[in-house]
Amino acid sequence: MKMTFRWYGSKADPIPLRYIKQIPGMTGLMGLLDKPAGAVWEEDEVRALVHEVHEAGLELEVIESVNVHEDIKLGLPSRDAYIENYRATIRRLARYGVKVIVYNFMPVFDWLRTDLARLIPEDGSNSLYFDEKDLGEMGPLEIVRRTADGSNGFTLPGWEPERLSQLEETLRGYEGMTDDRLRENFRYFLDGVIPVCEEAGVRMACHPDDPAWPIFGLPRIAHSQADFDQLVALHDSPANTLCLCTGSLGSDPANDVPAMIRHFGQMNRIGAMHVRNVKHLGYHHFREAAHLSSEGDLDLYAIMKAVHDCCPDTYIRPDHGRMIWDEQGRPGYGLYDRALGAAYLNGLWEAIEKREEFSS
Repeated sequence: MKMTFRWYGSKADPIPLRYIKQIPGMTGLMGLLDKPAGAVWEEDEVRALVHEVHEAGLELEVIESVNVHEDIKLGLPSRDAYIENYRATIRRLARYGVKVIVYNFMPVFDWLRTDLARLIPEDGSNSLYFDEKDLGEMGPLEIVRRTADGSNGFTLPGWEPERLSQLEETLRGYEGMTDDRLRENFRYFLDGVIPVCEEAGVRMACHPDDPAWPIFGLPRIAHSQADFDQLVALHDSPANTLCLCTGSLGSDPANDVPAMIRHFGQMNRIGAMHVRNVKHLGYHHFREAAHLSSEGDLDLYAIMKAVHDCCPDTYIRPDHGRMIWDEQGRPGYGLYDRALGAAYLNGLWEAIEKREEFSS
C-alpha cells in the first residue's frame, strides 16, 4: 500500500507540501492541474508540478481529474478531437512517472451534496451531507448556485465554472440518453485511450458515481459491482481499472464494499482507492463521517483487510474529511481530519500485518 494525499497545487491549495510530508507514512500525492475538461495538459505544466512535488520529498504517481469532456460522454462528433487530446495528456503524464490516472464518466455532475458543511451535533465538527429530499426543492441550477456559495471561495472538483457555465444546454443534450447509450460512449472512449495506456505503462482508474444512484434523471452507470463488471468488460485490459471509493459506493447500503474490493482486487482491476466512512441517515440520506469505523456505517477494518489480501500494492488516500479544530478550507479537503484518517488507516494496516506475522 502507498498512502497518498489529494493536493490541488500550490496556487489553489492552502495546505503546503511540507505539512503533507509530515503526516506519518505519507509517500506521495494524488495530484492535479486546474485544467478544463478536454484540454491538453502541457508538458511544461506537468514537468513543473512533478518537480515541485519531488522537491518536497513526495511521489506523484497518481493524477486525479483528467476530466472527460462532456462531448465524449454525449457521443458527439467532436469527441474524437477531445479523445486525441486525452491521449496526448496520457503520454505526457507517463513521461514524468505517472502510473495511474483517476477519472469518472458521470454526466454533468462529478459528485453531489446538498450541504457542504452540515453540523455534526455530537462533536461540533461539520462534514459533507446529502439528503435527496432536499433536491425536491431545487433544480440543477439551484444546486449549482448553492454549491458555489458554500465552497468557501475554492473551486471544487467537478464543479469548475467553465464546465457549468452552459449547464442548461448540457442538460438538454442528455435528454433521451439511456444507460446503454452512455455505456457505448464509454466503450468508444476506452477504445481510444486504453491502447495508449498500454504503450505508456499507465492505468486508467474509473471513480464510481457519487452518490451511488441516478441524479436529476441523468443516467449513471458506475455505482455497483454489476456496473463495474460491465465497465471492465468494455475494454478487456489490465490498463482498464477502477478507483474504488468506499464512501461513494458505501453511500448505498446495498453495496458490500469489502466484497467488491476482494472481487476486483483478485481480478487485478483496482488501480487506486479512496477510503472514507459514511453515516447512513435514511433512504438516499447520509453524511460523511470520521474514518473510525464506529463513527459511521462502514467497517474500515474489513475494508483494509480486503485491500491487504487482494490488492496490497495499490495507492490509497484518506478521502473527504470533516472540518475540525476550527479549520477553514475547501469543503471535504481540510488538513486535520484527513491526516487523522491517514494515521488511522496506517494503524489498521500495521495491525493487519502484525496479526499475519504473529499467526504464521
